[in-house]
Amino acid sequence: MLLLSYVDIFEKTYSMKKVERNFSWLYYGLIVVIIFLPYVSSALALAVGIGLALFKLKTCSIHRYTSKILKASIVLLGFGMSLREVITTSKNGFIETVVCVSLIMLGGILLGKLFKVEKNITVLITAGTAICGGSAIAAVSPILKSKDYQTSFALVVVFVLNAAALFLFPFIGHQLALSQEAFGYWAAIAIHDTSSVVGASAAYGDKALQIATTVKLIRALWIIPLTIMIALFNKNKDRNSIKFPWFILLFIGAIVFSNLLPAGQIGYEYLRWLGKRGMVVALFLIGSNISIEKIKQSGFKSFALGILLWAITASVSLFALTR
Repeated sequence: MLLLSYVDIFEKTYSMKKVERNFSWLYYGLIVVIIFLPYVSSALALAVGIGLALFKLKTCSIHRYTSKILKASIVLLGFGMSLREVITTSKNGFIETVVCVSLIMLGGILLGKLFKVEKNITVLITAGTAICGGSAIAAVSPILKSKDYQTSFALVVVFVLNAAALFLFPFIGHQLALSQEAFGYWAAIAIHDTSSVVGASAAYGDKALQIATTVKLIRALWIIPLTIMIALFNKNKDRNSIKFPWFILLFIGAIVFSNLLPAGQIGYEYLRWLGKRGMVVALFLIGSNISIEKIKQSGFKSFALGILLWAITASVSLFALTR
């Protein structure tokens, strides 16, 4: 009888968990469908996601697909882009990227020493600021052999600043009457993650979106030399942890394909639209996956380092672009 009681309890518990999983998939699915409506902005999607995280309604395994959705959306954005403008932007942005990445890395390390932040956390936050946010942190952390809490600190700091950038950058851009071109370069230089760069620039305009996406992806390529430098500096002989962002090649392939076969322009526009909405979905998933506990544990010094480095990067790059 006792054994049967345990079996009965197990079956009821399993059934309840199954119901909860099905329900979470249902409401997440409904929200994703609503996000595809044109009036749902990136900022609104992110706010809804954070709201779910605050109420701890995060039980759906869809979060494991966030990175794939993000990368697929970036590739889709390549369809219909002008190859000539991409090449021009790439040439113009290369020197700026070299200078920015070098100065941000140097400045971040100096600030880390000033604030007495742990070395690994300093390098992770600085790499995320200099290149492409969470992707850079994920690439650098195994080479540094950073502990879980160090990686979490850096990711939380970068995530919070990304969320702020989605609201602040378009507002500041409009207040300063920045051109589409200037805003695109500024967003690509001063905002951490590609998703937030796309979200902020998409809210500002199509040309800003194209420039920001291209320049940001050029910066993302710096993951490779940065990880190699860090590996050599730390005398780490393991090179298997260096991962090349292959989706960038697919993004370039989409641009070339759509320019070589211009007859499918209508189809390319639909693919680009799907990419834009996919980015909004990714932002919602990122917001709903945030851990409030990790934010509380991240520490004042780590946030101070990230905020000050971000503020300096945004201010100096804006001054350079508008002078």
